Amino acid sequence: LMTLPYAMSALAPHISEETLTYHYGKHHAAYVTKLNAAIAADESLQDKSLDEIMKSSSGGTFNNAAQVWNHNFYWNSLKPKGGGEPSGPIADKIKESFGDFETFKKDFSNVASGHFGSGWAWLVESEDGKLKVVGTHDASNPIVEKLGNPLITCDVWEHAYYIDYRNSRPNYIAAWWNLVNWDFANANLASKL
Repeated sequence: LMTLPYAMSALAPHISEETLTYHYGKHHAAYVTKLNAAIAADESLQDKSLDEIMKSSSGGTFNNAAQVWNHNFYWNSLKPKGGGEPSGPIADKIKESFGDFETFKKDFSNVASGHFGSGWAWLVESEDGKLKVVGTHDASNPIVEKLGNPLITCDVWEHAYYIDYRNSRPNYIAAWWNLVNWDFANANLASKL
């Protein structure tokens, strides 16, 4: 289980310590535990990286590997006192791809809130260099679906918000915007995952 890049209480009031206790400490930890058990039971996985396991496996092993990867990425997509409008190259790319930040924010929020069932909303850089917003179901992500280079993500599984926002995904997404880690997005834009 990765170490969070901030204290468990650091995302409050937008995401509570109680939510992190369950989301990170129970859900994310369970994916890690199940993946570690699968690795221990299958010698062919023991020398592979998380990325390699995620890209080459299926079924439960894929689900757990991808969920570990997705959650690692999600925690890094957030930071205390984050949010606001981006700066640097990501701001330029958003303007180039969406026209302005508000249009991008609306598009991203619509994909996240309109996603049926469990999954993820992502900002990705496509092969043509344009940014786009995509959704993936369950444990999937833009890397395995070849949708582009992920830059930030919002977890829209109910366990990401049910303690703080009950069944109001739109309220969670509105709060998520206060935590977006644009430094992480800029770093991902500069490097291809």
